[in-house]
Amino acid sequence: MTVNTIRNLLEQAAERFPDKAAILFEGQSCTYAELLRRVNKIANFISAQRFSKGSRIGIYSDKSLEQVVAILAIMSTGHIFVPITRLLKPEQVKHIVNDSGIVCMITDEKKIKAVEETGFEGLIVSYDAGKSEGVSFEEIYKCYPDDGMECDTKGHDNAAITYTFSSTGNPKGIVINHRAFFDGAAIVSRYLGVRQDDIISGLLSFNLDYGLNQIFTALYNGATLAIHRFVLPGDFFSHLIDDRVTILPLMPIHISQMFDEDPHRIPKQEHFSHLRAITSSGGNITPLMIKNITTHFPDAKFYSMHGLSEAFRSAYLDPAQIHIRPDSIGKAVPDVELYIINEKGEACEPREVGELIHRGACIYKGYWNAPEETQKRFKSIEILKNVLKPEGMLTDETVVASGDFVYADEEGYIYFVGRKDDMIKTQGYRVSPHEIESVVFSYIPDIRECIVFSVPNEEIEEEIVMVYAAKKEIPKNEILFELKKHLPNYMLPSQIIFDTNMPRKSLHSKQIDKEVLRKKFLNY
Repeated sequence: MTVNTIRNLLEQAAERFPDKAAILFEGQSCTYAELLRRVNKIANFISAQRFSKGSRIGIYSDKSLEQVVAILAIMSTGHIFVPITRLLKPEQVKHIVNDSGIVCMITDEKKIKAVEETGFEGLIVSYDAGKSEGVSFEEIYKCYPDDGMECDTKGHDNAAITYTFSSTGNPKGIVINHRAFFDGAAIVSRYLGVRQDDIISGLLSFNLDYGLNQIFTALYNGATLAIHRFVLPGDFFSHLIDDRVTILPLMPIHISQMFDEDPHRIPKQEHFSHLRAITSSGGNITPLMIKNITTHFPDAKFYSMHGLSEAFRSAYLDPAQIHIRPDSIGKAVPDVELYIINEKGEACEPREVGELIHRGACIYKGYWNAPEETQKRFKSIEILKNVLKPEGMLTDETVVASGDFVYADEEGYIYFVGRKDDMIKTQGYRVSPHEIESVVFSYIPDIRECIVFSVPNEEIEEEIVMVYAAKKEIPKNEILFELKKHLPNYMLPSQIIFDTNMPRKSLHSKQIDKEVLRKKFLNY
């Protein structure tokens, strides 16, 4: 085993802080020593099954302490874990099982029936002993030793395949190795200044890298992870107060949900004095979100972050800049270099829009069973030959061509413009949907969600459509009146639609599915 693995972090934390709380969940507290014992028992059981190295093991369950144990146990065996979102239907689970070749499924009693409905023929392991015929964690804890676990995992070994599920078509799996998880924990710990006495909220799903990073960051620092299932904003605020959370990772949808509550029911600021850092990734941050966060959590620094599907984290905005340049995604995280190049492969000038290229840490291995998609995003460093001029350097380094259109200002702060495939061409102009959405959020605060896309129009190439959600419908002329103050005519939406039931692209992040909205509009 090399030093840059999550297993190594677990062993070190258990050795240094054996009696310290590693995980809090529903009134339970699990120390680092106990966590290691539980992980070893499950890992010893998995190893006894004699699966071939690199076999895929699925985890399909609600979030819990045992789910964390399952993740760490698989990462201790040389096998690959495949997290499956608990909200997926049996046919969706079946696709992931077949695509990744899962040989063992770890689940809870609630999901065993759904697993059986997929026709899964491999080994089923449940957290609790119940009516199923499979093995349970309870039985494993009684029968398997908590020591003698030899882990020879290397940093470059594959650790996980995470799937993102779109409403249109089958999901894609991204392959992540142990080193990328380790580097992500180290990098986030550095710029957040994570400490041993921190209590990190485990609010996010453990099915994608952002949520998983909370587990690994806690291990990296010997901090405590407080697992919480977000159901109601009131419960969420109780979680922050009762668990004395100091670091709170969120997605934009969570920020919107927590402040949808009656403002009079939100606890007073002094109840959150222990909260010192809030992070957000996975979507656009609006001025209203920034206002709510900084108003209700004045003692906490707010970190807006930008990640890629192909690399854990690319950029973050220094909290001191959040009110100065709130639209910026910031600068490169530690151990990462970001370049912006134009179509000729040359470095862009300040304010010139180009593609974001990620070089350095946290780069993933590629897409599972998708060589064409992998070649599209994972490029040789030769793509930067006009920027770096790598004379005498090795040229087998891999970088990520993100597909994100961005620009940098004169001080090097980066601004997101749009996805390569999302840019709209209308009336001879190229239009960024993101720019229109930013104006909406900045100047029409009653709009909580907004998505802009295009549909074909023979006369002007593409027609701009805006769909929004608010507490109540806003007259179209009022929206256009405000947009005309800040946008040229060619950027104004020709269609503005009120929709309180936005389709979601991902069951984890709640991002709006633009393609479903586009098809819905075309079928009107």
